[in-house]
Amino acid sequence: MVGFLKKLTGTPGAEETEVEEYLDTLGLENEDFMEEEADVWIKPFILEDVGDATVVQDELSNGNIVLLNIEPLMKRNAIKLKQTVNKIKNAAKSLDGDIARLSEYKLLVTPKGIKVSRK
Repeated sequence: MVGFLKKLTGTPGAEETEVEEYLDTLGLENEDFMEEEADVWIKPFILEDVGDATVVQDELSNGNIVLLNIEPLMKRNAIKLKQTVNKIKNAAKSLDGDIARLSEYKLLVTPKGIKVSRK
């Protein structure tokens, strides 16, 4: 389990893991999980523009956790990245959620009632 988490968070030295590749090894590629009922979803999202902050805010309002890839916006425009991350951070805080950096390009944004340990 620790090895998988290291791959997921991009810990230095860990191999890159594609979710689709992992699901293929489980034989689950043809199942549609989004049709199943769940109280909370963990949704991966790629931050490409300032307007994407609204989508992240909507997911937080719906009680979902967002695994955010900021690499595209970071490489294009660091100023817009900072503005967008500040919007997302303020949205998470206003909903009593949390935000934490997992790696150079990954952020974890949580809704109300879910906090990230920083130990």
